[in-house]
Amino acid sequence: MNYTIQILAFLSIFILNAQNDVLITKGEVMSRVLEYNATLKISEKNIMAAEGDFRQTNAVLLPNISLSHTGIATNNPLMAFGVKLNQQIVTQADFDPDRLNNPSQIEDYATRFEIQQPLLNFDGFYQRKAAKAKLTASEYQSGRTRDYLMLEVEKAYMQLQLAYKTVEVLEKTKETAMENKRLAENSFKQGYLQRSDVLAVEVRVTEIDNQLQYAKSNIQNASNYLSVMMNDSTYQIMVPTDSLKVFANQFSLENVSENRKDILAMESAKEAYYQTYRSDRMSFLPKLNAFGTYELHDDQVFQGSASGYLFGAELRWDVLNGTKRFGKAYKSKAEFEKAKLELEQYKSESQLELNKARRMLQDTKNNLELTTHALNQYEEALRIRSNRFAQGLEKTTDLLLAETQYAQKQLEYYFTIFQHNSAVAYMEFLTKE
Repeated sequence: MNYTIQILAFLSIFILNAQNDVLITKGEVMSRVLEYNATLKISEKNIMAAEGDFRQTNAVLLPNISLSHTGIATNNPLMAFGVKLNQQIVTQADFDPDRLNNPSQIEDYATRFEIQQPLLNFDGFYQRKAAKAKLTASEYQSGRTRDYLMLEVEKAYMQLQLAYKTVEVLEKTKETAMENKRLAENSFKQGYLQRSDVLAVEVRVTEIDNQLQYAKSNIQNASNYLSVMMNDSTYQIMVPTDSLKVFANQFSLENVSENRKDILAMESAKEAYYQTYRSDRMSFLPKLNAFGTYELHDDQVFQGSASGYLFGAELRWDVLNGTKRFGKAYKSKAEFEKAKLELEQYKSESQLELNKARRMLQDTKNNLELTTHALNQYEEALRIRSNRFAQGLEKTTDLLLAETQYAQKQLEYYFTIFQHNSAVAYMEFLTKE
């Protein structure tokens, strides 16, 4: 009965773990990140905000139309006579001086339709160009954010692969250590080894158990990071469907491309500052606007027995507005010059980063070749010492050292692959247009 209960408990734990573990490919992670990632959604909202600013500049081209309905009551002599004129109800008797000076209260309900059409607004035209440049910069920046997230997905997925490879290596190392422990205990019983040798093997097993626990925690950490990137609150343990393999690398680009999205974003930002500066300079010129009104008047609400219209144009020139416009133009010119300097500095820093990344890639490539060669040597050394230990011809300390070195070299090998692939992914990011 107790045996059956133990089996059922084990099966329930196994099923629970199986439900928590999720097989996932790198392509699936990328698709979910592109669809659900919060950072991408924020960048999309930034584009929408910039688009809203650009649409506001339509006022430079389109008319401003308003409609109102106003009700008043007055016995003011001037206004009362004007109300009668608007309602077209003036009679000969209304010119009686007594009526003109002491009118009775009169009501007027006016429906007013008003339109204002900009004709020449030079500073507004350049404000519109500046808003368009800002929108373009936001779109390029959003694209670069997307590229950066794809780089982060590459690295995070490789970290998950590395964590599983680490667990795999340590589990195999533990199997070897347990077998060495069994051989050591047998040799101790036969009097070939001392108790201290057995304890040394047991310490090695404990060390592997500790390393294995940390490695499993790294699997959870890597899985949780991928969940955050995918905006997934379930925080399931993910299992990559493919293992860590060496990426190919072929990069011929020597200089940073002028068409890279972040470079284009800064170019557009510089253009926005330039158009803002031109707008501030054009604010010294006059503005020409057309206007027109159409009115309905009556002494009853929402009626219109009398009507009239008015239209015209206004040429307005603010000759001097204190020194506000001079200061604004001075500031916008400084911001434009600053944007040019920042762009040149960013290009220089980007070129420096590309050069460093190319050297880092070459270093990791060389290190990978050396690590691969060393791994084969340590594997052969461990095989020889294991055979000699089984025959009682090798010291326990030498076997443990060979085993430790081989395990470390395996971990170093997979970590070197991770570094190499990360360098390849980073180079792709730096050279991507």
